[in-house]
Amino acid sequence: MSKSKVLIAGGGIGGLAAAIALLQRGFDVEIYEQAGELREIGAGIQISPNGNRALDALGVFEALQALSCGADGKEIRLWNTGKTWKLFDLGDEAVRKYGFPYMTVFRPDLLRVLGDEVRRLKPDALHLGARSIGVGETADGVVLELADGRKIRGDVMIGADGVHTRIRPALFGADETLFSGMVAWRALIPMEALPEHFSRSVAVNWVGPGGHLVHYPVQGGRIMNFVGTTEGNTWAAPPWSAPASREECAAAFAGWHDDIHTMLRQAPSVTKWALCGRRFLDTWTRGRATLLGDACHPTLPFLAQGAVHAIEDAVVLARCLEKYADVPDALRRYDEVRRPRAHRMVRGAAENTSRFHNPELATPQGAEVFVSREWQSQAISDRYDWLFTYDAAGVEI
Repeated sequence: MSKSKVLIAGGGIGGLAAAIALLQRGFDVEIYEQAGELREIGAGIQISPNGNRALDALGVFEALQALSCGADGKEIRLWNTGKTWKLFDLGDEAVRKYGFPYMTVFRPDLLRVLGDEVRRLKPDALHLGARSIGVGETADGVVLELADGRKIRGDVMIGADGVHTRIRPALFGADETLFSGMVAWRALIPMEALPEHFSRSVAVNWVGPGGHLVHYPVQGGRIMNFVGTTEGNTWAAPPWSAPASREECAAAFAGWHDDIHTMLRQAPSVTKWALCGRRFLDTWTRGRATLLGDACHPTLPFLAQGAVHAIEDAVVLARCLEKYADVPDALRRYDEVRRPRAHRMVRGAAENTSRFHNPELATPQGAEVFVSREWQSQAISDRYDWLFTYDAAGVEI
């Protein structure tokens, strides 16, 4: 398979990770990204030990760690009183237990680190302003169709173009983008504008009836990443994000603890995002083409595993293409290895909706009973250990 040409639709986290893993193994890679520049909307991202293990296999873990914040722990706080329950340690204990830390990262930093490594391995691999709209198959290869009319020939095709993918329907027929009824409100707040008690290396998850809110530091503690999610919303059609006001967000979290409103008052801007998904696919692969990341397993962000699983996909896919000489066989094996785990993750994230938004959280008494049951140590281990111990570079293929 050495020097086989792999075409990747999408230059986001999953597409760049796949490019790195493939270039490391001697494949020729071309990435087609619709944006005019390699950029990510500013926001935070949590990278659990399994994600950092995969990034280490790609050779970029140390570079990203230098730009990240190590999370000392995760904690649950009650929406109105602020009562706090410790969820688990994420610092030295995570390294001892899982071999890698848990980090909070600025998404543009992650994209930049991945992009720099792609360019180091192949300076001209990335093609910007190139929107992928379809894929075809020949007797011995694939053809990627671009919006400008170009048709690019290769040996393998990877659709890494996100939840609003064009490659997925080209392979498997049209299916709907499914709005979950939930909206995420996002803001990036200068830490220096906040009271001193916010300056902790902790990922905080506020839980309450009908919504929850997560915040944690990024960029070495200079910025607070703020993401609040509420249920019961309507969203008519694309685009799936829009500017919002601080007042609109504050109204969505009326009655919640003053710490939340303190952060909002200092937010330079707020955006709101429709949380969308798609149905499960029975296979991600057709002939010489396959999907990875949100194109095949979009998820609610309630396990902090969406980007992490795209990176895992990338490592496993490259290993399968290296091991199996027949491309369809290699892609089928990738599908067999990754699809059950990814779908279990998607289901687990959906199940967390009821843990984060439960009506029992409405009162301090109900919350005490609920949290004691749902976040006791064995329940936490059952939900997270299978995620954090996974090794994309070592799993049997």
